[in-house]
Order: sequence, then C-alpha cells, then structure tokens
Amino acid sequence: MTKNSSTISAALTLPCGVALPNRLAKAAMTEGLADPWLRATERHQHLYRRWSRGGAGLLLTGNVMVDRRVLERPGNVAIDGNGGLAMLESWARAGTCAGNQLWMQISHAGRQSPRYVTRQPLAPSEVQLNLAGNYAKPRAITEDEIHHFVERFATVARVAQSTGFTGVQIHAAHGYLLSSFLSPVTNRRQDQWGGSLDNRARFLLQTVRRVRATVGANFPVAVKLNSADFQKGGFGEDDCLQVVEWLNDEGIDLLEISGGNYEQPRLLGYSGRDESAADERELRDSTREREAYFLDFAAKVRDVRKMPLMVTGGFRTMAVMESALQSGDADVIGLGRPLCTDPNVPMQLLNGEREAAPAYESSVRLGTGVWGGNSSFFPLKLLNVLGQQGWYYQQIMRLADGKSADTAMHLIPALCRYLADEWMSAARLKR
Repeated sequence: MTKNSSTISAALTLPCGVALPNRLAKAAMTEGLADPWLRATERHQHLYRRWSRGGAGLLLTGNVMVDRRVLERPGNVAIDGNGGLAMLESWARAGTCAGNQLWMQISHAGRQSPRYVTRQPLAPSEVQLNLAGNYAKPRAITEDEIHHFVERFATVARVAQSTGFTGVQIHAAHGYLLSSFLSPVTNRRQDQWGGSLDNRARFLLQTVRRVRATVGANFPVAVKLNSADFQKGGFGEDDCLQVVEWLNDEGIDLLEISGGNYEQPRLLGYSGRDESAADERELRDSTREREAYFLDFAAKVRDVRKMPLMVTGGFRTMAVMESALQSGDADVIGLGRPLCTDPNVPMQLLNGEREAAPAYESSVRLGTGVWGGNSSFFPLKLLNVLGQQGWYYQQIMRLADGKSADTAMHLIPALCRYLADEWMSAARLKR
C-alpha cells in the first residue's frame, strides 16, 4: 500500500520552532522499569528504541518523578539526588534513534501514591483518596514546600534537557499533585494557593514559568491538563477553559487534554457505556464519540487556545483521527494502549497498512453486562479496570525484554502478575 499523504503525516512546527515529523504521538504510559534506586535501566532503552522505530513523531515518557519519597508506583524513574545521569542519556539516545521527538513527562504523584510505596502522601489538603483503602491520608504541604516543588520541576526539566531529551511535559492531570491543586474537591486551602481558581492555578502557572525560564525559549515545554475531574464540585470544563487562557501567555508549545483521576478513571475510557455485543450497532453509529472521548471538549478549547493541542483517549480508526486533525479540534493525536501490543502501529497507520489501531480493551475483560468494565457493581468494575491496567503493563514489560506481546494473556493472571511485580519492586526499593 502507498504511504498516507494526509494530514496525519504532515509535520507540525511548534511555537518554539521545533518540528514534530508527523501528527502521531505515543502518549505517556507509566513503565515501571526503574531499578531499586529509581534510575533508568537498559529496559527503558530497549522499549523506547522499539517505539522510536515504530514511527510516531513524538514519544512521551511515563511519569518521571520530582520527589523520590512519593511515587506513583515503585518502578518510577525519579530525578532527586539519586544519580543515574548516564542511563538517562542512553535512554534519550535510544528513544530518538529514528529522528523523532522524545519528551520527558515530569510529575509529582501527590496523594495518589499507594501505601506500599509511600507511607505519607502529599497533597494541597488532607483529603484522602477513597479507593479500596490502598492510599494513606495525605499531609497538606506547606507554602515553603510548594516553592520547593516549583524548583524541583525546573531542576528535572534542566536534567532532561542536558541528558538529551528533546522536550518536557508538565503533568497537571489525572489527580496528581498539580492537578489536585486545581480541584476544589482536593484543594481546601485558605491561603493564596486555594479558594478561587486563580489561586488554585497558581502552583501550575508558577511551575510552567519556572520551567520555561530554566530551559529557554527554544526547548519544547508541554502541559497535560484535565478537561474535568468528573467529581461533584470539582474542576470542571469552564475552569479548564480559563486555565487554558492563562496558559496562552506562558509560552506553551503543546497542550494535551485528558480527564479524570483514580476515583473517576475517564482516562481509561469508562464512561458508563457497557460495550456488550448487544450495543455493537449503536457503537458503530457513534464511532467518533466512542473513540475520542475528550474530543468534544477539545472543540471548545479550540476557541480559546493559542498553542497546538494534543488529544489522547480512545482513538483507534484513521477516519476519526483524520477528522479531528482536519477540523482543527486537534493538532496531534495521542495513542497509548495500541503501542503496548505493537510498537509499529504508528508506522503502519502512516504507511496505509492499517486503517485502525488494535483495540484489545474491548475483549480483555471479565465478561459483559454486570461483569463488564462499566458494571454497576463497583468491585467488578474495579477488577476490570485494574485487570486491564495489569494486562497492558505486562505487555510493556514484554516489549522491554525484547519479546512480542502476548495478546492471548487472560485478565486475571495478568492482574496477579502485575500485583506481584509491584510488591516485589516495592520491596527492593532503596531510597
């Protein structure tokens, strides 16, 4: 088949002057591959070399933590006085071997750090994450700590730049620390960092300014932002639009829109619809809505944003990707899970070898109806969510070890192996 010459193959020049070779990006996915000192390993190199050669114009790493005390999971890479610069350089070389961009996603887990890796999570306020008792009550950080973390984000950005990563993304979505400051549900402070939206956004905006000042005008700086956290009284779409307007003045090169947090995992595609066989006709008739579940909001962002926009979440068919790009609702399409099973999916889409990315999430589940991912029985819904996460994490591990994906793997064994890996990684930590 001939190479696709459509919008998806076109280069995109960012405000800083750097060009993305095409409009496909590997979205950030936590890898869990760090050594016990939270440093990058050869497995990062193997994995990202495969993804680099897979054709996406932009690769975003998973969470790289600015605070090694508070982790999203035990296999996170952290940059916090723990060395490992040579391995970061090797990771960057491997991840850019095909001429693509490789941006480090820098993050602080905040209150979303499980008990088996963090005894004392940190948050804007002492609001505990209500999820199976797996998260301890957080401590509210002080104003001095806020200023410290602003500097930590800038320091990690500088390390990324000096070790060969070609950009950074500041993670302010999915309920992590910066995101939790934006939401009134988790930010109940009475000082200049809480209350009104301009106060709640202060931490993010100061972080962006400090990072930009540190890396200079010609180095890509991106932000990942929730459209909403989907909680009553929380960060909503109107809030997001206002934050986007403020970010317009901060020299952002790419804004990525996502949504949800651990209590409302919309980023995983669970939106109340049971994708059972009985729904197949309806699903075919609503492909755009089913696939790109943040795309409707992206159309609203188009009216206020001045920076390029990346949308991630559910994209599978070329038709929907092209429609989003041609309409101007998105400038970059983020793909995550499809690259866990086949790192060459972007190249295949660009070359016309595929018309759709793989969608194993439609079949990797306990069952349909009450047994499905949108079950009304919360324990079954949670088991599906965690089981799919475990299944995809196991595929990432296989790719990092030079193996092919095992798409015949069943959900429950994958979940058990994932949990065992997490506990063993946590037991080996040396911080």
